[in-house]
Amino acid sequence: MHRQPEHSLSITRLIPVPRPVLYRAWTEHLGEWWAPRPYTTPEVELDLRPGGVFRTQMVDGDGNLHPEGDPGVVLEAIPNERIAFTDAFLPGWVPSAAPFMVGVFTFADEDGGTRYTASAWHWKVEDRKAHEEMGFEVGWGIAADQLEEVAKRIAS
Repeated sequence: MHRQPEHSLSITRLIPVPRPVLYRAWTEHLGEWWAPRPYTTPEVELDLRPGGVFRTQMVDGDGNLHPEGDPGVVLEAIPNERIAFTDAFLPGWVPSAAPFMVGVFTFADEDGGTRYTASAWHWKVEDRKAHEEMGFEVGWGIAADQLEEVAKRIAS
């Protein structure tokens, strides 16, 4: 997959668990780590095949619902290697009225653990800037730390 640096944001972590464990934490426990605490993700719909539904629903610490918008679709899911989804399409490959990004998550062996990279590829530079100002680095960084917690728990 190709990306334009001026349109993308990403974070990376070296997580001390094998790739299959981290991938399992990502795919099977998404609701446990997706939203930075005190937010929670009580609703997750994830169909790991091209065109499959990707949908999450977050709730803040006061119980207020923060919908993610319309559901998106999975573009690619290569076990233990990469997951990509987008909001540019709704289920059934229906074009979205307001596409914002493609999410790309990679898993690579490194130093006995897994190099995890989470990226957001935006359609417009303005969207990337808005996402950055919303707190992308902090929020996605917290989520990655929470993913690591879940992965370590299921690895033991």
